[in-house]
Amino acid sequence: MFLHFFNSILIISIVQAVLSFPISAVESSIQVWPKPRTFSWPQPQATLLSSTFSISAPNQTHIHLSSAIKRYLNLIQTENRIPLVPPILNFTTSTPPLQTLLVFVSDLPAPLHHNVNESYTLTIPTRGPANLTAETVWGAMRGLETFSQLVWGDPLRVAVGLYIWDAPLFGHRGVMLDTSRNYYPVEDIWRTIGAVSVNKMNVFHWHITDSHSFPLLVPSEPDLAAKGSYGPDMLYTPDDVNKIVQFGLDHGVRIIPEIDSPAHTGSWAEAYPDIVTCANMFWWPAGSKWEDRLASEPGTGHLNPLNPKTYQVLKRVISDVATLFPEPFYHAGADEIIPGCWKADLAIQSFLSNGGTLSQLLEIFVNSTFPYIVSLNRTVVYWEDVILDGNIKVPTTALPPEHTILQTWNKGHENTKKIVSSGYRVIVSSSDFYYLDCGHGDFLGNDSQYDQQTSDNSGNSGSWCGPFKRWQTIYNYDITYGLSEEEANLVLGGEVALWSEQADPAVLDARIWPRTSAMAETLWSGNRDETGKKKYAEATDRLNEWRYRMVQRGIGAEPIQPLWCIRNPGMCNTVQPFA
Repeated sequence: MFLHFFNSILIISIVQAVLSFPISAVESSIQVWPKPRTFSWPQPQATLLSSTFSISAPNQTHIHLSSAIKRYLNLIQTENRIPLVPPILNFTTSTPPLQTLLVFVSDLPAPLHHNVNESYTLTIPTRGPANLTAETVWGAMRGLETFSQLVWGDPLRVAVGLYIWDAPLFGHRGVMLDTSRNYYPVEDIWRTIGAVSVNKMNVFHWHITDSHSFPLLVPSEPDLAAKGSYGPDMLYTPDDVNKIVQFGLDHGVRIIPEIDSPAHTGSWAEAYPDIVTCANMFWWPAGSKWEDRLASEPGTGHLNPLNPKTYQVLKRVISDVATLFPEPFYHAGADEIIPGCWKADLAIQSFLSNGGTLSQLLEIFVNSTFPYIVSLNRTVVYWEDVILDGNIKVPTTALPPEHTILQTWNKGHENTKKIVSSGYRVIVSSSDFYYLDCGHGDFLGNDSQYDQQTSDNSGNSGSWCGPFKRWQTIYNYDITYGLSEEEANLVLGGEVALWSEQADPAVLDARIWPRTSAMAETLWSGNRDETGKKKYAEATDRLNEWRYRMVQRGIGAEPIQPLWCIRNPGMCNTVQPFA
């Protein structure tokens, strides 16, 4: 399919001012994912890449940039990608092979924080060196990825005579992985972070702990992992964390830690049973109503807000996590507080009988922890439940918007609107679109809903968040739909989420990729062409090619179509809507 200018009149006018050729002439069959904001190639042509090709950043020293240059040089020299559909262009040997890519960064010290400038400009002339210019190291990494996708074949060929200006639409583009319900070795996390990076995403949200296990070895509270993990070979040491953080920096990916509390903390009870309510109890006792359950799935336990020891332990954990992770965002959870779990505790029963409420209990917890996290120079991220839950929530006065970000997972655009209209910044993870675990059924044993002879739970595969979220569903989701311009400015971006009830290393790559690549493009350059039309049909062929390239790079992305469709572009599309 053809790459062309799209996305906004502003970008088009900028390129027209810089370049002398008409936009209508800019076409190619080079596949780049995510699609650049601007791609100008008036006379599609390619030349050989020199056998002595080099990438250099003259007079610029930066540990993570040097690592990226070394990584991409090796990738470019060894990948030898053969496109499934040969590009249509003029290949010539009359021009000299491309010898060098020069990288120039204007702000080397810029840290990898939210909204860091990730723009870049890439020019590959027909003669002379290619040039990659970026404001920051992190933008340069995005440009190196684009350059790597413009090289193919054996011997190596490279597209020449082109100009790219590129930058993301949203500053927060991430993957959330739950490592509590099932454990993932460090190597799997590295591979996931690497895949996040090549898709030009910049966040790995690490949901480290939950009721099921506590795999993080916290130096000041070692018993939490020693007793709460699945075993000594299924935990993350401070050295592991440092390696993951450094790997993220080398790849331009922020590592945001989440220590969920006060709910989802049953694993804490292995070391501190006195600070956890309803721990190790059956989650939905026989004969009780759903609203009287102790948890929404097996694995019970909430921290007790009335026990002073709770805060002694928790603050040591928070302090250590803030030390282990230099990232300015700290995710504190605060989702899915179940009334029955807190009500199972005698002290809380007394509190409630004396006129207290469960919402006041949560407010006590937040008031005892939120200021402490902020004092560590962190912005606190909570799941939306903390202010939107129907039963247990805190008033917005308890969470100043300047120090708070909310992550939404319920009710799609409706809850996004509620959050931004209250003045909060938001990260969108709508379960109806971005939950990657959905559609695989539930994991309960003795589940009568599967005893059917005609259909499977009304078409949702026995999953509360079913059906399976196909890549087109993810690609077509507009995270600022229905918002004013002012409200849309509070949307930081989005994250897909892989909860691990039914995922582990054996299925990790296929559950995430290439569906997450779909979100990567929409948050980088949008899901519409220059006319405003959704471009999921055009994206299909590019995503197919990108999926095969990811597989070649060692990422076990699942297929989205038969090979026949890839080799017959457009033939597997539909030209009319289904009723």
